[in-house]
Amino acid sequence: MRCAWQAYMNLVPIWMRKRVDELGREELQELRLRLGTPPELVLKGKRIWLERPVCTEDLKFCVNMASKYSPWAASSVEKGYITAFGGHRVGICGDAVLHNGVMSGVRTITSVNLRVSRDFSGIATTMADYSGSVLIIGQPGSGKTTLLRDLIRQRSDKHGGFVSVVDEREEIFPRNNEGLCFPVGRHTDVLSGCKKTEGIEILLRNMTPETIAVDEITASEDCAALIHAGWCGVKILATAHAGSRHDLINRPVYRPLLESRLFETLIIMRPDKTWYSERIDL
Repeated sequence: MRCAWQAYMNLVPIWMRKRVDELGREELQELRLRLGTPPELVLKGKRIWLERPVCTEDLKFCVNMASKYSPWAASSVEKGYITAFGGHRVGICGDAVLHNGVMSGVRTITSVNLRVSRDFSGIATTMADYSGSVLIIGQPGSGKTTLLRDLIRQRSDKHGGFVSVVDEREEIFPRNNEGLCFPVGRHTDVLSGCKKTEGIEILLRNMTPETIAVDEITASEDCAALIHAGWCGVKILATAHAGSRHDLINRPVYRPLLESRLFETLIIMRPDKTWYSERIDL
């Protein structure tokens, strides 16, 4: 298991760092900070609350550290999160700033969720021989991105084909001051911080990939870009939010992917981060 733990600890308000380090170094999944209530540590199989309540300065500290004290970055959280060094995601809630009816940031912060990014090599070994396109589905926090990361490595190292990754949120292969935090595979190229639709086209034109990998398909334009790549003969590795096969089939945004028969294998994540596979057919 790999984790940029010190990068995570840098996000945590100083007064609670020692306890968070003691309790969560090995198993912490999330640290939830809510204004006026004690910090909540979400660990594997249990939750622990600290004694002292969270104040406004604690929430500001987390956002400032995640954004590297950049006012522009902190005020332009259009989707309610910041990806910090090490791939740790900082989710933000509060009073939304709207522009033409679309959220453009958060004015007054009332909650922060510090999600730990961990890497587990070898968890996708048994699916390394899936040669076609693979879609991983599951509920939020079920381990989709972690499994996708290792599947990318497995396909890159074991099959020797070129794998190109569009890492829009910089969470699949995050960076720190020394470079990439986690191994990517011998034949993997990573395009970070680019929208999936644009990134897929860039990779198709310039990197001659055999496989393209993306995380969190959420929009119809993402689906269209993936289908286009499939028409070009490229295999796809991707994740999507869906709690079950039935849930996936009944979501209109994913219907074109299923009708195109782009994916051959469906990986379904359970809440306990275990998984099982099925062949995809309508």
